[in-house]
Amino acid sequence: MSIMEYNGGGVVAMVGKDCVAIAADKRLGVQAMTVSTEFQKIFPVTPKTYIGLPGLATDVLTLQERFRFKVNMYKLHEEREIQPKTFAHMVSSTLYERRFGPYFVEPVVAGLDKDNKPFICSMDLIGCINFAKDFVVSGVPSANLYGMCESLWEPDMGPEELFEACSQALLNAVDRDALSGWGAVVHIITPEKVVTRTLKTRMD
Repeated sequence: MSIMEYNGGGVVAMVGKDCVAIAADKRLGVQAMTVSTEFQKIFPVTPKTYIGLPGLATDVLTLQERFRFKVNMYKLHEEREIQPKTFAHMVSSTLYERRFGPYFVEPVVAGLDKDNKPFICSMDLIGCINFAKDFVVSGVPSANLYGMCESLWEPDMGPEELFEACSQALLNAVDRDALSGWGAVVHIITPEKVVTRTLKTRMD
């Protein structure tokens, strides 16, 4: 088993019309044994930018604190909120610094920039950025998520349609994966607000 699959879990982000969605399951496991069903994998960076961190749970918690520190230092120094694309490069360089002993996470960044234009990207564990205009996936059920997203994603979806597509893609993907599931959380980021919804999934 790969160390990336040790704790399980997956993250997906999708672009809509002036909105973006990011969703993750809630399971924390040790291989096939479930330890927790309330493990947070998505963290707010700014009011309009979120990061999803699927991978090794200890590195998820370590990096979340490092990114929070770096974003706060950026805000103090620049006297403005960090933009999603700038934050993605910050995440990338942080991972690349440790390329010879990497953090075992594959981050997903989603947000709206200062012009409320959607931005999403994913990375591998040494910070190689994959920009996308439709959707990005990461984590153990990536293959399942790609299939579901290809089927359900459409351009210019509104917030409610985007929520439905993102939720169905994640729920159907984790239902076919033994290392993910046990509930999910979805964040819909719009220019006015962020709507967070918790989903129930199969509990077996």
